[in-house]
Amino acid sequence: MNTKGKDWLKEKLAEIEALESYAPEKTIGGVAKEYGLSPASIIKLNFNENLYIPREKIAALLKEVAEECDLRLYPQEEEEQLRVAIAKYLQLKPANVAVGNSSDEVMDRITRLFLDKGDVAVTFTPTFSVFRYCVRYNGAEYATAPLQKGFKLDVEGLRAAFTPETRLLYLCSPNNPTGNQFAPEEIEALIEDFPGLVMIDEAYGEYADYSAVPLIGKYENLVVLRTFSKAFGLAGLRLGYAVANPTLAKAINKIPAPYAINVVSLTMGRKLLENVGIMQEAVAALKAERRKLISRLNEIRGVEAFDSQANFVLINTSKPHEDVYVNLLKKGIIIKKLGRLLMYENCLRVTVGLPEMNVKLLNALKESLGEEA
Repeated sequence: MNTKGKDWLKEKLAEIEALESYAPEKTIGGVAKEYGLSPASIIKLNFNENLYIPREKIAALLKEVAEECDLRLYPQEEEEQLRVAIAKYLQLKPANVAVGNSSDEVMDRITRLFLDKGDVAVTFTPTFSVFRYCVRYNGAEYATAPLQKGFKLDVEGLRAAFTPETRLLYLCSPNNPTGNQFAPEEIEALIEDFPGLVMIDEAYGEYADYSAVPLIGKYENLVVLRTFSKAFGLAGLRLGYAVANPTLAKAINKIPAPYAINVVSLTMGRKLLENVGIMQEAVAALKAERRKLISRLNEIRGVEAFDSQANFVLINTSKPHEDVYVNLLKKGIIIKKLGRLLMYENCLRVTVGLPEMNVKLLNALKESLGEEA
């Protein structure tokens, strides 16, 4: 390799090193080792996994998948079968569906397909950080408008960010990390006014009051992201999808890699949709527990818990969030550390755990904030 080539590679590697990426966080094994705890005693409430779907039911379906799939073969009809099942679930047509390795991967694919270097993508803040990484990896510009007090959508602020270079508008609703869902009329107003592609992230859609999915028949510039990682309890298999009008969905389905989704994930997604009652029962139980958890969190002096349409709850504490976070780790409880969000100084995000997990969380928070457990 000549010197010029070596210099280029060094510069490129330095450029890549400077890019933001999704950083790994505390794991059960890591916390157990760091604080001398038993892994079985640790409660993981930081990544919004659905703990309400019984593990044995997932295992039973996975055994059926293992018996049906021949892992020596590339996927064949499995992707189309999954699209048919998703279409039936959402009352759409298979042509409306594009499948991917998690909704994050579909999001990344959309940014690569529809954003060029120098284009601008717009969203609000705070919101899901992965969209920012996708935009900047693609060499595009990232513009934001802050949410208003109470995490309300600033429609006019977003409109003001639209420019001739703006190509993509990202709306996470229910929003991560705030948990709230935005009013349908505000969402529609933005879709109608935006000159480019609108991407609505409904990773937590099954936990919410309504969905934007029916709007894809009305707006040609709308794509809605969904996932199997949250309500369906398949975070470990990485399976997601997008729905849009057939022309847009077909474009999103265009990827260079053949057989991009493994046959186990494809078949497991279909199996869960064929047994959708498992998910629905789990979601109903979680939503009931969510109401109780928010109420009990707000009874703790020094905790403000916000309403949620997701499977997590955002809280703001009177004590420094770092201190609260570490105190919980010492007690074997892992939550998400956020820090300042808008005017709220000490934010943390908590997955809605099973009732017995939430009791331990509430007692640990009381102790951390100086109350009697």
